[in-house]
Amino acid sequence: MKKNEIKLGAILSYLIIVLNMVIGIVYTPILTTKLGQSEYGLYSLVSTIISYLTVLDFGFGNAIIIYTSRYIAKKEKQKEQKLHGMFLIIYSVIGLIAGIIGVILTINVDNLFHTTMSQQELHKARILMSILTLNLVATFPLSIFSSIITAYEKFIFAKILNILRIILNPIIMIILLDLGYKSIALVVLITILNLATLIINSMYCKIKLKIKLKFSGIDTILLQEIMAYSVWVFLNSIMDKINWNIDQFILGIVSGTVVVAIYSIASQLSQMYLNFSTAIAGVLLPKITQMEARNASDEEFTEIFIKTGRIQYLVLALIMTGFILFGREFINIIWVGPAYEQAYQIACILMIPLTIPLIQNVGLNIIQAKNQYQYRVKVLIVFAIINLIVSIVWAKMFGAIGAAFGTALSVTLGQIIFMNVFYYKKTHINMIEFWKQIAKMSIPILAVVAISFGIKKIIPANTVYKILVEMIFFTIIYGIAVWRFAMNDYEKKLLKKPICKILRKIRG
Repeated sequence: MKKNEIKLGAILSYLIIVLNMVIGIVYTPILTTKLGQSEYGLYSLVSTIISYLTVLDFGFGNAIIIYTSRYIAKKEKQKEQKLHGMFLIIYSVIGLIAGIIGVILTINVDNLFHTTMSQQELHKARILMSILTLNLVATFPLSIFSSIITAYEKFIFAKILNILRIILNPIIMIILLDLGYKSIALVVLITILNLATLIINSMYCKIKLKIKLKFSGIDTILLQEIMAYSVWVFLNSIMDKINWNIDQFILGIVSGTVVVAIYSIASQLSQMYLNFSTAIAGVLLPKITQMEARNASDEEFTEIFIKTGRIQYLVLALIMTGFILFGREFINIIWVGPAYEQAYQIACILMIPLTIPLIQNVGLNIIQAKNQYQYRVKVLIVFAIINLIVSIVWAKMFGAIGAAFGTALSVTLGQIIFMNVFYYKKTHINMIEFWKQIAKMSIPILAVVAISFGIKKIIPANTVYKILVEMIFFTIIYGIAVWRFAMNDYEKKLLKKPICKILRKIRG
C-alpha cells in the first residue's frame, strides 16, 4: 500500500506540475493583460516580500516529518502525540511573530519603495501586504497537519486536494478579473483557498488518521535535539530566499515594478522547471529516513541517487533544451508578448546552472537523513551572501540581467562545484559513476538539439503554427533518441507499465 502511495504520489506530483504549467501558460497572459505590467509587477513584488517570512518556519516542517516517521516506525504513539501538540503551540507563536513583522513591513512600504513607485502603487502595496500577512499568520499553526500527512505517506489525498485548489484558483480569478477586480481580489482569493486547504488537512488528520495532539508543555530536551537539526534547514531556507527571491526585492527598489514584472515571468519559468525535479524527491524523504534508520549502505544510497537523478535528467534535459531552442519565440509570440522578451535571457541564465543541482536534489534528502545538512549550509550561506552583494551591485549596473547573473554565479560555485565534492567526499555517493552515466545520456540529447537547431535555422519559428510544429517534432525525436540510446531497462519498464495499463483499460 505504501509503495502504491509513493508511486501514485510521484505521478500526481507530476500531474500537479503539468497543471501548474498549463494553467500558468494560459492564466498568466490573462493576468498580465488584465492587471497591466506595472500592477502585475507590484503583485509579484509584494508576494515575494511576504514569502520571506516563511523562513520563520525554522525548518520545523521537515523535522516534524522526520520525527513523526521515526515514531511511526517505532510505534511510539505517545511521543508522536506530544510532538504534534508541542509544535502546534510553537507554530502559533511563530504565526504571531510573522504577523508583527508583516505589520512593520506594511508600515514601512513608503520608506522602501518611494523612489520607484507612485502614491497609488504604494497604497495598493500596503493593502496587498496586509492581506498576505493575515494569510501567513493563519498558515503557520495549521501547516503542521500537512507535515503529518506527508509523514504518514498519504500522498494521494494531499496531491488531489492540491490539484483541486490549483484548478479552482484561476477559474474563480478569471471571473473576478472579467468583473473588473484586480490584484487585491487575487490575494483575497488565494487566502480563502489556502485556509480552506489547511482546514481540510486538519480534518483529515483528525478523522482519517486519528491524530491526537497532547499538550504537555514544551519538551525542552526534544526541542533542543530538533533545533540542532532544524537550525540548518532554517539557514538553508534563508539561503534559498536570497538565491531565488531577493532579486525581485532589489529590482523593486532600484528599477521599479515594470522590471520586477519582467523578472517575475522569468522566475515563474524557472520555478516551473524546478518543480519538475522536486516531484520525485519530495515523496522520498520518509523512505530515505527509514533507510538511514536501518543503516543502509553507501551503495544503496548511491543507487537511489543515480536512479532518481537519471529520471530527473531525462525530464529536465527535454525542458531545458526545448526552452533554449524555442523559449524566445514562445514568450514573444505565444505567451505574454514582446514586452517581456528579456525574460527569455533571464530565464536561461537562471535555469541552465540550476539543472545540475536539480538532478541531484535527492541528495538533499540523503544528507538530511544522515544529519549532514549543517556542512552544506555553512558553505552555501556564504555563497548566498556573495550572491546578495553581487546582485545589488550588478542590478544597479545592468538591471535584471545583472541580478540574474549574480544568482547564477552563486549556484555554480556553491550548489554545483562545492556540492559535488561534498557528495563524493562526505556523503560517499559515487559521483564519478553518476557523471559517467549522465555523460552517456547526454550524447543522443545533444545530437537531437543539433538537428533541431539546424531545422530551426532553415525554417525559422516565426508563427504560432511553426513554433508548435517544431516543438512537437523536437519532442518526438527526443523521445525516440533517449528511448533508443539513453534509457536503461528499468526506466523503459517504468514508462511502459502505466501505458500498458491504460491500453488494457481502453481495450476493456
